[in-house]
Amino acid sequence: MKIIAPSMLSSDFGKLVDEIELINDSNADWFHLDVMDGVFVPNISFGSPILKIFKKFAKKPLDIHLMIVEPENFIDKFSDYKPQTLTIHFEAVKNLKSVLQKIKKLNIQAGLAINPDTPIKDLKPYINDINMVCLMGVFPGFSGQKFVKNTIPRLKELKKLIANNRSNALIQIDGGVDLSNVKELASAGADILVSGSCIFNSENPNSIIDSLKEESNT
Repeated sequence: MKIIAPSMLSSDFGKLVDEIELINDSNADWFHLDVMDGVFVPNISFGSPILKIFKKFAKKPLDIHLMIVEPENFIDKFSDYKPQTLTIHFEAVKNLKSVLQKIKKLNIQAGLAINPDTPIKDLKPYINDINMVCLMGVFPGFSGQKFVKNTIPRLKELKKLIANNRSNALIQIDGGVDLSNVKELASAGADILVSGSCIFNSENPNSIIDSLKEESNT
């Protein structure tokens, strides 16, 4: 069963609790939360005050994606929000193994995200240390970008890397996921599909979530 994780960066923050309740009552599986610092990516999203709201009202697992420099300095802080998964970027950390181990010692699943221009083969030394690979379908920093077509062959390459190394890591696709590509992504090996604009810019988000769920599981 594929996991659908709405990206809350695309939601209406003017009525955030209502948007959280919408996802609580939907067939979506996780809340995907992008934390951006304006340094690692050219945008700033949200921090502790907003995450506290998710911790209070969300009834489904939190999937926190750190698009920040030196995330190792904030692991303990983000663990306070009790996420199921905490994802750091390959490109933002020097001592990856120690940071991944720190996350897992806190009983949080460790995710490792890679940008569209980072070679898949660079993940090999870490593929057995992580619970999830977040394969970016766009360059991180802004919602609503067009899907990078090379993501599909990269996904297939990643699937082989995981299998060849007998890793249990799940594959998440983040960025540009919509009804035009979700079926192909799922068929190619994606386990978790993050979708933002496709859901929250629609007139009926619940219907879009249901369609994403159906398309990814057929």
